[in-house]
Formats: sequence, structure tokens, C-alpha cells
Amino acid sequence: MKYLVLLFVACLSLASSFIINDPLVHDWESFKTTHGKNYDGEEEEKLRFGIWKSNLKFVEQHNAEANQGKHTFWVAINKFADLTSAEFGKIYNGYRMDMHNNKPKVNGKVFEVDPNFTAPTAVDWRTQGYVTDIKDQGQCGSCWAFSTTGSLEGQHFKASGKLVSLSEQNLVDCSTAQGNQGCNGGLMDQAFTYIKVNNGIDTEDSYPYTAQDGSCSFSASNVGATDSGFVDVKSKDESALQQAIATVGPISVAIDASHTSFQLYSHGVYHELLCSQTRLDHGVLAVGYDSDSGKDYYIVKNSWGPSWGNKGYIWMSRNKSNNCGIATAASYPTV
Repeated sequence: MKYLVLLFVACLSLASSFIINDPLVHDWESFKTTHGKNYDGEEEEKLRFGIWKSNLKFVEQHNAEANQGKHTFWVAINKFADLTSAEFGKIYNGYRMDMHNNKPKVNGKVFEVDPNFTAPTAVDWRTQGYVTDIKDQGQCGSCWAFSTTGSLEGQHFKASGKLVSLSEQNLVDCSTAQGNQGCNGGLMDQAFTYIKVNNGIDTEDSYPYTAQDGSCSFSASNVGATDSGFVDVKSKDESALQQAIATVGPISVAIDASHTSFQLYSHGVYHELLCSQTRLDHGVLAVGYDSDSGKDYYIVKNSWGPSWGNKGYIWMSRNKSNNCGIATAASYPTV
């Protein structure tokens, strides 16, 4: 018993003096322990504690409203809860909309919509072997690279019958000539272009991810997949996106993920009234779509690890005026 008391006192002593008497100190200590959080001095911890408390208040209020039917999704305290939405976006959301608006219109084709096509009511490419496990980009704005590999992994599987995990680090380190900027952001179409002109992308096993910029170490002997270019889906057309998902496979999409509600998403159909159709900042992968109690949604694979969201996924609102811009900049590679 004496040992346990001393251990408890020692743990409390690690907490900065400014929060010792705060009623949330035990929850704060648990959060830090669960997520392996360590801060550089008392001032830094004071800042993080304040942000965490603000996010906790947001979670409690949002979920109370969701339980009343005011929202279609729920949020939770997760490993990102000690960051503001602005901080979070700078670290994790690396889709560069400025590059998209100024990129040269080369190499890409436009998805041809079949007016006679009848879309199935639900599609989930995970059940067909097209999708690798959830990955984690870490503190690097390389979401564009993960969206790229996810889409190509699906198309490579479709063509070869083999699901090969491809190297995001290869793209981070080597696709600068196409305009990508590693951990400072990039575009999926530019990554598809790199893979085309480079005659392939290495496997994940041969070129593992480091979550930081490095020197290019591509090896032609380790190529896991190739592409011959890419196809853009008609912008802001959800019917075209649905048809592309249903007939092609997983599709790279860009979204507005700048909101605290996205950062702390837990489960349910995500619909954010403040989302923009044009201010896109995060690259993800649409691997299917479905409906739940009359609510249409896309099944979206993220790259923030399996502990985020719905085991690494998010259900995003579908047929709701292109919410969060999910159909604004969709594309996929040709194999």
C-alpha cells in the first residue's frame, strides 16, 4: 500500500503545478499515458492542457447534441486532442489546393460517365481484396502519397490479382520534379505522373515509411506497381464519383478536413455544415459507399492509423451537395 501511495504521488508530481488542483487532472494524466505524450516544460504542458480541455468540452457538447439527433456522427478524445484545428491541419493535412489550381492539364484523361449505368446500392472494395490495411502518415503532410498508393494498390490488384502495399516514402522523397513537396504537401495526380515517368513505384517493404523527408532511394529492382497515367472524375459531380467507385475501384479524393469535428471524428455519417467544396486540404481514399437508415455515405480510408475514427475509416456524407468537397478533385491511375 505504501508503494502504491508513493507511486501515485510521483505520478502527480509529473503534472505541472498549474493543474494539480484541476478536477480533470486524472483524465489528463490518463490521456498523456495512453498516447505517450511528453511536453517540453511547464508552459508547453499548460498550453496543451488548455487545448485538450477545450476539445473535451467540444466533444461533450457535440455528442450530447448527436444523442438528441442534431448530428449524424459522434466525436471522441483521441491522440490529436491536444492540438488546435489550425495546428492539426498544418501537420497532417498535406493536400495542396494551391498546386491543384495551378497544375498543368497534362497526362490526365476525364472519366467518361455512362448515362445508362445503374449503380449498385452499395459497394465496398475492402471485401474484394482491393484495399491494404490502414496506414499512419505520422507528423508529416504526406496524405497525398497515401491516397496515391491506396488508389494504385487497388488498380494493381484489379489487373494482377495481387495486393501489394506500395511505398509512400518513395513518393515523398522522389516526386519533387512533378511539383510535390514531401512532408510539405502534394497532389495525387502529380504522384501518378511521377510513377508513370519513373516506370514504377517501389514496394512498402523495400522502401519503408519514415514520416520525414529523405533523399530519393528508388530501386527499379523493387518496383511493386506501375501506371500509365491517370483519370480525373468530373469535378463536383457525385453521380460521376459514384459510378467511378462502382466500376473502377478505390478512388483518390481530396476533402476539407480542417474542422475540429473531423480531427476528433469517432463514428457515424460525417456531415459538416461548415465544410467547403473548394478549400481542400487532405487526400484520402474512397473505397466504397453505402446507406445507413436513409443516410447515404462514402466509405473513406484515412491515413492516421487504426485508432482514429472508425478503425481508421470515416463514413462521409454522400449526395449532400458535395459536402466537404469529396467530389471536387477525384482521380485514379490507369494501369
